[in-house]
Amino acid sequence: MIALRLFDIAYSINLTKVESLWSSGSNGQVSRSRLSSTPEKALTFDVPPVLLQLEPITLFVGGSSCQATVSGRLYEFGVVAFSVRIPVTKMTWPMYCNLVNSVDQMIGPNVETNVWKELLESVTGPLNAALTRPSHSLLEEDHLIAVVQQWNRPVKGSDVPELVDLIPILSGEQRSLSESARQDLLKQRFSYYEDDLAVVTWDRAFIYEPRSDSDVTDIFEAANAQLLEFRYYDELLDDELPRMYELVNKARRATNLLAPRRFADLARKLYTLVAEVTELTEKADNVLQVTEDVYLARIYLASLKIFRVPAISAAVDRKLSIVKDTYAALYAEASGSRGELLEIAIVILIVIEIGIALIWH
Repeated sequence: MIALRLFDIAYSINLTKVESLWSSGSNGQVSRSRLSSTPEKALTFDVPPVLLQLEPITLFVGGSSCQATVSGRLYEFGVVAFSVRIPVTKMTWPMYCNLVNSVDQMIGPNVETNVWKELLESVTGPLNAALTRPSHSLLEEDHLIAVVQQWNRPVKGSDVPELVDLIPILSGEQRSLSESARQDLLKQRFSYYEDDLAVVTWDRAFIYEPRSDSDVTDIFEAANAQLLEFRYYDELLDDELPRMYELVNKARRATNLLAPRRFADLARKLYTLVAEVTELTEKADNVLQVTEDVYLARIYLASLKIFRVPAISAAVDRKLSIVKDTYAALYAEASGSRGELLEIAIVILIVIEIGIALIWH
C-alpha cells in the first residue's frame, strides 16, 4: 500500500543544491529519479526530480503496528511528494481491502495526524537554502495506491475485476454502490501485458504488477504534482485579479502628472507576474516527456484528465490572458498619458517663447 501526499513548498527548488545539502548533511540516500523500466527515449522526466530516502516510520494500522518505508521526491517547480509504503504479505482479499481503508483512516486527507507535518519539516529544514521563495500556501494533494504483486494462483490482469471486488479499494465506501457508479470507477483501466492491470480514480488507484515496476506509481505522482502546481497558480490569480482591479482604479484616480508613472509601475508588476506564472506552469506542464511508450502515455493522459489538470490549466490560462490584456491596456494608457503631458509641455513652451518675444519686443 502506498500513500502519497504532495505539498507546494516554494516558488522553485534548486535541485543541484538539494543534492549537495542532503549529501553533506548525512541525511540518507539521494538520487535523480528516472522511470524504472521505461527507456529514456520513450518516456522520461523533463527535469529529473531528486529522490530522497527518509527514515522509516512506524504506523498503527488495523490494530497492529507496521514499519513503513518513506521517500520524498522534489520537483523543480516547487513541489515535494512524500511516498509512504506499507508492505503486506499473505492475506485474504477482504483483509487487504480493510487494511487499505485503515491506512486512509490513519493518515488520509481528512485525518488529524502529525505524520505528514513531521515529514515536511524533516525535508524543508535541512533544504531551506535550496528553496526559492518558500511557500506558506499549505496546498496539498493526496493519492492512495493499492499494489498487488502476486496472487495465490496465476491470474490475468483482465480477470482481476471478475476475480475480486475492486470497488471497496477504489471508492473507500463500505456500502454497496449502484451499478453505474461501479462502472464509472472501473472505466479507466489499463493493461500492457497479460499479467498486469492499472485502475485509476480521482484519489485512489489499484495496480497489479508482478515485476515490481514503479513506473505507473511514478506517473500517478507526477500527474498529482502537476495538479497541485496548477491549483496553486489558479488560487494565486484568483487572489491577484481583485487586487489588480483595485490598483488600476487607484492609478486612474491619481493626478495627471503621476498617472503615467503609476500606470507604468503597475504594468511592470503585471508583466512580472505573467512571466513568473508562465515559466513555472510550463515547467509543470512538461514534467514528463512522452514519445514512444503508448501504454504509459495513455495512463498519464487519463490521470491528468481524471485529476482535472487540463481544466485547471485552462482556467489559469484564461486568468493570465486577463492579466496580459490589462498589462497591454495599462501600457497603452501610460504611453497616451505621456504623450498628452508632452503635448502640454510643448504648448507651454510655445506660449512662454511667445510671451518672452512679446516682452522683448
